[in-house]
Amino acid sequence: MRWFNEFDILIEYIGMFVFWYPFLMSLFWIAGALMFYLFRERNYENDFTEYNWPKISILVPCYNEEETIEETVDCLSQLSYPEFEIIAVNDGSNDSTGEILMELVEEYSMLRVINCHENRGKANALHMAAHASTSEYLICIDSDAILSDEAPYYLIHHFLKKGERLGAVTGNPRIRNRDTLLSKMQIVEYSSIIGSIKRTQRIIGKVMTVSGVIVAFRKKALMDVGLWDRDMITEDIAVSWKLQKRFWDIRYEPRALCWMLVPETISGIWKQRVRWAQGSQEVLIRHWDIFTDWRQRRIWIIYIEQIISIIWAIAWILVTLYLIFTANSINELFIWATFNSFALIMLSHIQLIISLWNDSRYDDIKKYYLWASWYPAIYWVLNTFVVVSAIPKAISSRIRGGYATWSSPDRGNRRSL
Repeated sequence: MRWFNEFDILIEYIGMFVFWYPFLMSLFWIAGALMFYLFRERNYENDFTEYNWPKISILVPCYNEEETIEETVDCLSQLSYPEFEIIAVNDGSNDSTGEILMELVEEYSMLRVINCHENRGKANALHMAAHASTSEYLICIDSDAILSDEAPYYLIHHFLKKGERLGAVTGNPRIRNRDTLLSKMQIVEYSSIIGSIKRTQRIIGKVMTVSGVIVAFRKKALMDVGLWDRDMITEDIAVSWKLQKRFWDIRYEPRALCWMLVPETISGIWKQRVRWAQGSQEVLIRHWDIFTDWRQRRIWIIYIEQIISIIWAIAWILVTLYLIFTANSINELFIWATFNSFALIMLSHIQLIISLWNDSRYDDIKKYYLWASWYPAIYWVLNTFVVVSAIPKAISSRIRGGYATWSSPDRGNRRSL
């Protein structure tokens, strides 16, 4: 029975890791969000009249967006930015997206449309739009997104004042469908988890991913890295790593708001999160060679954190199954779960309050606290199953190769703010 006792000790150590890793990471994100606010976000305003604003190209890849594309183009056409063009790419849609875009071309002089007969994926659509663009600065948004009027100014001003090595600026996605519990929970998630992570990573100096729904690029930087990877399921994560490996900087601009639709079904959220996790894992597989180059050391911590997150997910499942099968009573199992949950919930509340305080400057979200204040605590559990489910997909996609095509996402309720 010696081996059984040794396994028991091993499980005990793994259990400690399962508890302490999310606990310490929450502290890390809280500290990073506070530092970002104190040193980069507090009391900074821009005078838009002090810049000579360059022309920009707004790239809008589309696939089966007949319900959203007209609203998106109409809102973009009303931006106050001095000079811009809109390039919409219909990537082989099998609904009426193409026909709607051709009608919109007649109505909006700044709109140009590229029609593709085959679905080759979002990255391929962005490739074509970038080559067709006539400006050095590209803003990419999703075809269901509504860009705030000030967002282009906040994004582009970074390029005008931060120097030639700035390759991208990622904005602040906000949720506009807010009438269901699932959408309210995601409002809290985007603030307390995604927003805190973005702020913390920017303090470190490297960002895991730009937000594909709202990001500005310097075209020269994109060309330097060969544009987006057509074979990666999440083109935004992949291009973030390519840029930073070539020592292009990425910044986070929380004032650049973009209002988007999020899934409002369990299956829609599941598919979206598995896709995100798969994309992250594909990037880890492709870019492991950063450890062979000392110059890449600033991004090592981001890579290592992602790897540890995957290990944590597997460890959580192992410990949970072990306790289920070995617990002497339901009370023993309940005590273990309650202790861990209480500590994480307490810390999640602190993280949530700080994040809501940060983001409430841009979006009135404090009122959603009671709707989903417990969500950050179950984020780790949800993330566990998502990460594990994505592992075989990421491995098979790297073996298979080819174009990473997309499917119609769950857009939820289209009611705007």
